[in-house]
Amino acid sequence: MNQTIKKTAVIGAGSWGTALAKLLADKGEQVLLWSHRAEHVDALRRDRENRKYLPGAALPGNLRAVNTFDDLSSCQCLVMVVPSHGYREVFRKLIPQLQDGTCLVSAVKGIEIATRQTMFQVMQEELARQNRTEAMHIGVLSGPSFADEVATGQPTAVTVAFSDNQVAQAVQHLFSTSSFRVYTSTDTIGLEISAAMKNVIAIAAGISDGLGYGLNTRAALITRGLAEITRLGTTLGADPLTFCGLGGMGDLVLTCTGSLSRNRTVGIKLGEGRTLQQALDEMTMVAEGVKTTQSCYDLAASVGVEMPILEQTYQILYEDKPCRDAVQDLVGRSLKKEA
Repeated sequence: MNQTIKKTAVIGAGSWGTALAKLLADKGEQVLLWSHRAEHVDALRRDRENRKYLPGAALPGNLRAVNTFDDLSSCQCLVMVVPSHGYREVFRKLIPQLQDGTCLVSAVKGIEIATRQTMFQVMQEELARQNRTEAMHIGVLSGPSFADEVATGQPTAVTVAFSDNQVAQAVQHLFSTSSFRVYTSTDTIGLEISAAMKNVIAIAAGISDGLGYGLNTRAALITRGLAEITRLGTTLGADPLTFCGLGGMGDLVLTCTGSLSRNRTVGIKLGEGRTLQQALDEMTMVAEGVKTTQSCYDLAASVGVEMPILEQTYQILYEDKPCRDAVQDLVGRSLKKEA
């Protein structure tokens, strides 16, 4: 890639999008931060802070909040941080504004329900519909990275994946700071399956915590959850080593154990006896794992991969199965050799 990245647009002004935009702006980069709500943009401009989603994190003057796509043609890198259920619609609308050679980075951890596609695949399909596929560089950013900790400069490590290693290195250098270390990969599908499925396992781990089970149970869920993620990912063509890395084991451990995990929080509420709707009503931000449980369940069934933790989590969320019954069904399965 010969083009230097001089300006970046972050599409999605939730906590993670805001944290990534702030990271780049603090580094001195010119950044646009897009939100679909005009009143949210007005608040960002007025307060120089995202008080709803990332309170306390000051936004530098070189970060400009917008709610149109008019200025995207001046950006060499575009980071998509829109929830998976609205990703396709937003991306389709902004494609006409992009210049050839733009780096498109998905930082979303989910799978589209209707199509069972990853966000990388959604971008590929929408670019093909507008005959722009060959003109763009598509990649993924993922890893163990709570937005609040990135925003406060706590040491963090993530991975970016592009099929073209030169492009991956350009994005690596764009995001790297003294506290944000970025590794490169070419395994986009492995990173995306890890990113999506770790949220499902985190809900299961939260349910375990909410039921009052201890560290043994959580460790078993994390370990066997990683085995399920690896089975699904390798069936879809991923590199097995990806699941041992930051985007795999790293992000899984963080999301299943961290107090800032939205998906673990939903699981805790379920384990304590709340219904799914009650748990969601108490949340102010999106827990991607709820919708992802459905899309991953459908995806696993479509490719014939056995995923017992995913199946039980799906039954709790969408078939009202009692949490303790799901645990007993997991523990009581026929005995097997560990693989």
